[in-house]
Amino acid sequence: MRVAVVNNFFPPRVGGSAHMAASLAAQFVQAGHEVLAITAAYGEAPVEEERDGYRVVRLPAVKMPQVGLSIDFDMSFASLRPGNWRRLWKLLDEFKPDAIHLHGQFFDLSWLAGIYARRHGVPTLLTIHTLLISDNKLYGGVFRLLDAVLVRPILNYIRPRYVILDKLGVDYCVERYGTSDANSEYFPIAVDTGHFAKPVTKDVRAEHGIGDEPLIVSLGHVIPLRNRLPLIEALPSILDKHPGVRVVVVGRVYHDAFLKRAAELGVSDALVVAGPVPKEDVPAYFAAADIVTHDLNGGCGTASLEAMLSGTATIASVTEDNYPGIELRNGENILLVRPDDSEAVARTVIELLDDAEKRALIAQRESEMVRSNFGLDVVTEEHLRTFEKLVSEADVLR
Repeated sequence: MRVAVVNNFFPPRVGGSAHMAASLAAQFVQAGHEVLAITAAYGEAPVEEERDGYRVVRLPAVKMPQVGLSIDFDMSFASLRPGNWRRLWKLLDEFKPDAIHLHGQFFDLSWLAGIYARRHGVPTLLTIHTLLISDNKLYGGVFRLLDAVLVRPILNYIRPRYVILDKLGVDYCVERYGTSDANSEYFPIAVDTGHFAKPVTKDVRAEHGIGDEPLIVSLGHVIPLRNRLPLIEALPSILDKHPGVRVVVVGRVYHDAFLKRAAELGVSDALVVAGPVPKEDVPAYFAAADIVTHDLNGGCGTASLEAMLSGTATIASVTEDNYPGIELRNGENILLVRPDDSEAVARTVIELLDDAEKRALIAQRESEMVRSNFGLDVVTEEHLRTFEKLVSEADVLR
């Protein structure tokens, strides 16, 4: 089977969507399938390369300015460069995909490849990674309008089969895009278990001068949807009980409200802002941590799941029914707090730091839960079964 993987985000760009697309592509190849990955140009990354047994092509793109929105990544769009529509379709014509895997419902490469798939009768999966939502009423209204007048009409034309990662995504897609069980698959985020089986070669504590003090790692880009404010506002209470606690924030800072709040609360000395790090260094940060907490505004994304897999006690902010078909039990195989609840964060962190045995037991159970349900091998099999079914159905209709 020939599978085209399309995502504006792709390594060396860091981030959950990019790594998930690349990891699944590599797994498809290992399963004996042929893969072509198409993405947007990024930094000094080559226009074309071979990666893990498949071809990666990066199309010229225009980098969008940062405007302070909740999805304010360094995003690039390929449709703004003349000739890319023709380049993309030529690549797909030459590759002759049996199926196309799109990542990101509001990225222009997904739209262009989706239109190609519709016109050529190619079965398509579309994974929903990021939701167009914001607590800011103005931004939230703009996002809702964009979904209604732009994204949904395009998706209605493409008619993909949706891959939805969690309950929040299910509710969002039902409301915004009219999805249902008839056109959706509920696969969890894929976590590369092999990446965390490698020996750790980096001493994070020594590099940042932390020594043996209690360490909280918070890993992921800092944006308004993941602003770190609940953690910062919990720090005074945490430091009262454990004065030596240090917090290392790993990721690009697009939204610095947490730094200003830390200064107001007098806890800036407890913070280390490490900035973005290469994927290969991530396991070292988790291994050095006593606690990881990243998703405190509502969510449990790739970084949190990877931290759990690594065997570090990890706090997130979803409900126990967040992943369809996967049983989460707060305090047993996961640690959950309500979104934006700094008091709950403080209470949970203090309890974990007070009881190393409990912390280790929960970390072990979290790791087992992620390995069994979110492992890359498990999620890859689910994707491939779906591709095979869609391709078989398409063959019958031809």
